[in-house]
Amino acid sequence: MKKSVLWLVETALMLAMLVTLQSVTKPMGQLVTGSCVNLILAITVLAVGYSGGLTVALLSPIFAFLLNIAPNIVTVIPIMLGNAVFVVLLKLMYNKQQILALVAAAGAKCAVLYFLVVKVICDYLAPDLLMKKVGDTIILAPKMLKMLPTMFSWTQLFTALIGGAVAILIYPTLKKALRK
Repeated sequence: MKKSVLWLVETALMLAMLVTLQSVTKPMGQLVTGSCVNLILAITVLAVGYSGGLTVALLSPIFAFLLNIAPNIVTVIPIMLGNAVFVVLLKLMYNKQQILALVAAAGAKCAVLYFLVVKVICDYLAPDLLMKKVGDTIILAPKMLKMLPTMFSWTQLFTALIGGAVAILIYPTLKKALRK
């Protein structure tokens, strides 16, 4: 019971930090916000474990959409999957080789997002989604269709590498502080 309460508190705290950082850094652009998100994802999976990391990874894009940070509702599930790949690979490989773990996790996240958003949504599904409405909201406007390939390609790699690198740098100090 005590362990599950600790997990809940740690996971909720990391999710609260993530939502706060998303809100505060939104005006600073994707590079800053994305790097902060990846920092929190990495710290969460390293400090709390797979379940905490995956919980934050899956909830993050939902909050991003609700806070009007995620570019579109159709990107929420791809972002969830990209985040999940990032945290799982980082945790899986972290103890063996931290830099390789970061590069693999960031590269895999970028690849997942590029494939799902650019290739599947933009190239394959876009004709069916363009200008369709759900209530008063257009699912995928032409302007958004032009922005998505830029937002979900190399930028994702850079934000994952930056956030993950900062996490790898600060995690040992955080780990020592948590033990005391």
